[in-house]
Amino acid sequence: MSQIRLMRPYISFDEVEAEFREVFDSGIFTRGQHVEAFRAELAVYTGAKHAFLTTSATTSLWVCLKLLGVGPGDEVIVSDFSFPASANVVEDLGARPVFADVCPETFNMRPEVLEALIGPRTKAVMFVDALGNPTGITEIKRICSASGIPLIEDAACAIGSSEHGVRCGAIADLTCFSFHPRKLISTGEGGAITTNNDDWADWLQVKLAHGARGMKGVGLDFVDYGYNFRLSELQAVMGRKQLAKIGAIVSERNIVRNAYVERLRSMGFVAQRIGGSAEHNVQSMVFRVPEGVDRDALIAGLRGRVEATLGTYSLSAGSFFLSKYSCRQPISYCLESTTITLPLYEGLDVNLVASAIEDVLS
Repeated sequence: MSQIRLMRPYISFDEVEAEFREVFDSGIFTRGQHVEAFRAELAVYTGAKHAFLTTSATTSLWVCLKLLGVGPGDEVIVSDFSFPASANVVEDLGARPVFADVCPETFNMRPEVLEALIGPRTKAVMFVDALGNPTGITEIKRICSASGIPLIEDAACAIGSSEHGVRCGAIADLTCFSFHPRKLISTGEGGAITTNNDDWADWLQVKLAHGARGMKGVGLDFVDYGYNFRLSELQAVMGRKQLAKIGAIVSERNIVRNAYVERLRSMGFVAQRIGGSAEHNVQSMVFRVPEGVDRDALIAGLRGRVEATLGTYSLSAGSFFLSKYSCRQPISYCLESTTITLPLYEGLDVNLVASAIEDVLS
């Protein structure tokens, strides 16, 4: 029996073959009709006024920090339970990431922790939808708005999630998505930025086009310096196909999630909590392991039958940030060693995974 993988892509070659052939026949591999259509469709889906495509969520976050003028002497408050990219982009610009500990049930930034961390050097707040879970972002946005601090949503995992009926992409001041292979929409690599701010959208339009705005004679008019973080036409084709069925993808993943919760409850596994006003896309199926279970030994024991990994990382506990700032956050540190990500995709037989876990634990 082959190993049950963590994720299967929601795209096949058959779905994109015709459009790929058209792109090859046209010779237009960048800045073509599919890129512009994907941008427009992403804005409509999320409810944001503006959408921009990029090479990754990491470059999206970096660009957003540049937009806000983040640099040396500034602080950016970051959810501590996340992939290191969330804090790496802050560090790269010479600012200091201030790590906010998280709720042990939702894994997301806690409002009371944020309020205590806001100071005169706070330039921005970065809320991470942990594993796609948007629970609490609306309250975080309220605190940021009251303090006059921009909110960046690291929604790398959260396409298709929402809170209080508002989709991720239209809640924060700036939202960054990922289209990595582990995400519900995958373009191989890729990302996006959404915003409702017209001035910021104008800045992004120029900066993401090498600093060009329109034509000057027979060439471009470069009104600023800028970057090339573009998505290709072929990637945009893939993105559009998956965005068109994102609702069905989210629904199916929640069905599998519910089956997991029911099947593993008696074994003592506790699923990440989703708030009553939130819709979770279930980007990852993450549980806290039962007390007394060695999470690493469980993952090792499943190897060959079931692909599994940790939930995600405690940023402040990583060697680099721990040695530089010495501010390890206790809850996220505990979650890093006690959470497990299990396979989740359409048609998954949850009983096979549960039986493998029972075998290892016995």
